[in-house]
Amino acid sequence: MTYILVTGGAGYIGSHACKALKAAGYTPVTYDNLSTGWQDAVKFGPFEQGDLRDRERLDAVFAQYQPAAVMHFAALSQVGEAMSEPGRYWANNVGGSLTLIEAAVAAGCLDFVFSSTCATYGEHDNVVLDENTPQHPLNAYGASKRAVEDILRDFGASHGLRSVIFRYFNVAGADPEAAVGEFHHPETHLVPLVLDAIDGKRDALTIFGTDYDTADGTCVRDYVHVCDLVDAHVLGLRWLTDGKGSEVFNLGTGTGFSVREVMDKAGEVTGRAVPHVTGPRRAGDCTKLVSGSVRAATVLGWEATRSNLETMIADAWRWHKVGAYER
Repeated sequence: MTYILVTGGAGYIGSHACKALKAAGYTPVTYDNLSTGWQDAVKFGPFEQGDLRDRERLDAVFAQYQPAAVMHFAALSQVGEAMSEPGRYWANNVGGSLTLIEAAVAAGCLDFVFSSTCATYGEHDNVVLDENTPQHPLNAYGASKRAVEDILRDFGASHGLRSVIFRYFNVAGADPEAAVGEFHHPETHLVPLVLDAIDGKRDALTIFGTDYDTADGTCVRDYVHVCDLVDAHVLGLRWLTDGKGSEVFNLGTGTGFSVREVMDKAGEVTGRAVPHVTGPRRAGDCTKLVSGSVRAATVLGWEATRSNLETMIADAWRWHKVGAYER
């Protein structure tokens, strides 16, 4: 049995990664403190509750399972919170990741897949980002993720740790079988907010700004289906276990979708109108943020087969109607 330690495996992306790992023949071991994750989402392997900064707990888990690799999703990820409470992000995202990396190296677990972010690039409005775009993060979230990337490179040079780093923007959709899905409290992501408005769980969706230089005046963002995303992580894992070297990959569609396009497609998929109101632009919002994935396609053979609006929203809606977790 080949164990993979999945930090944040009780969260949205992590739980989908666990399902994909199980389907690929691995046994995922979820390590999560349940601060934002849900134990009900742990369905595909053992669960070990613990904090990333608890070295003694991590050492015990590494000793028990002797995982072949680490897949690291666990992190604080709200940009607004990162702006107001940067210390939490440095302590948790960087301090926790450093403790995890040190524990992995001490256990001889030298293959590491890291969920990073395109927020490491900072403000590059209306361009298609690639892996060579300069990194100038604007907040503690992006900066903390970039710092972990630097730590991984340093430990690669000193201890032979090999890493695959994935950077991406927005993740959407859900498991087509609705075994797991997206469930945040509070919710901040556009697709579930749209579905909440359709379903009457909130009065209306607010569109922040309708005068951007786009086809319909609303911001454009890149969305990747969560199942496509975790497929890339499994490919990255196999890249490492095949003995290949450290790499960085962006994951995106290269085009993106506007807020109104998401709303309109949600209306088509559900057959219901989206209650909405318009508001002023939010400070710091860019017109268009998208990422390319040429390197992931050519090197890993990754294809974003489900990352179209209809599929992402249909899968999210299927989960939305049946899915919820409880503490």
